[in-house]
Amino acid sequence: MRLGVLDVGSNTVHLLVVDAHPGARPLPAHSHKAELRLAELLDEDGAIGPEGVDRLVATVADALQAAEDKGCEDVLPFATSAVREASNADQVLARVREETGVDLAVLSGAEEARLTFLAARRWFGWSSGRLLVLDIGGGSLEIAYGMDEEPDAAVSLPLGAGRLTAGWLPGDPPDPAEVKALRRHVRARIARSVGEFTRLGRPDHVVATSKTFKQLARIAGAARSTEGLYVQRALTRKSLEEWVPKLAAMTTEQRGGLPGVSEGRAAQLLAGALVAEGAMDLFGVEELEICPWALREGVILRRLDHLPAQEPAAFGG
Repeated sequence: MRLGVLDVGSNTVHLLVVDAHPGARPLPAHSHKAELRLAELLDEDGAIGPEGVDRLVATVADALQAAEDKGCEDVLPFATSAVREASNADQVLARVREETGVDLAVLSGAEEARLTFLAARRWFGWSSGRLLVLDIGGGSLEIAYGMDEEPDAAVSLPLGAGRLTAGWLPGDPPDPAEVKALRRHVRARIARSVGEFTRLGRPDHVVATSKTFKQLARIAGAARSTEGLYVQRALTRKSLEEWVPKLAAMTTEQRGGLPGVSEGRAAQLLAGALVAEGAMDLFGVEELEICPWALREGVILRRLDHLPAQEPAAFGG
């Protein structure tokens, strides 16, 4: 069947269309995305303003039309931290539902972490052993750890790259004192959760998902996306530590000129790098591997798990 997953995230609204059936890997057929950066559109009361809501409704309607055009039998719509934490979330969801017919399921932070973990587990398989999965979004940082498909520990922290950039780094380039203050905040916040994971033992494999980690790995020398999903891409703490001060000294325009860095994400890259560096340092990670699958794939896989399996053909039939 052809499925669409509509991800209303803190940075983008992304429709991913896949051809899928139980027991097989989802095959991407189409991608439709728009950058809204909702995490940066919250007003001082934590609400998504009228302009942001208008843009969200229009973007969801466009994505729904794209899903219809591509022949999707079903669309799985969900929203993450920017909508989840908006003070007017109920009103925003109601307006989206009234004007588009789309009933956005709002995932909790823990659900985000668990579904992202599922995607990483399916990608790397059982031989990867105990997995530690890190995911930096626009609004939050998800961390999950475990041996099985359901993690033994999963948390979501308010340390997304978009949220932190809007709240802590107004300058371009940012003020060194503000960078230092954000670094201290990030590490203190992550440190509160480290014990919950370290008591479970050291992971056998550390992986990361999200655009932020992919871009950091790319500027540190990882293969470009055009080389395909199956090329191994890694990020070391040493290279990240070398890049953080360079990023802090750059303007948004200069960061946008780095390999693999999109213009829309360039402003957030420093905050994302500080979160990535802090997480790797506090969890004692020297190197991690980039996972091509993340939350959207986790949502699709969970849906496929609940579909009836096709009966196998009779032998010789």
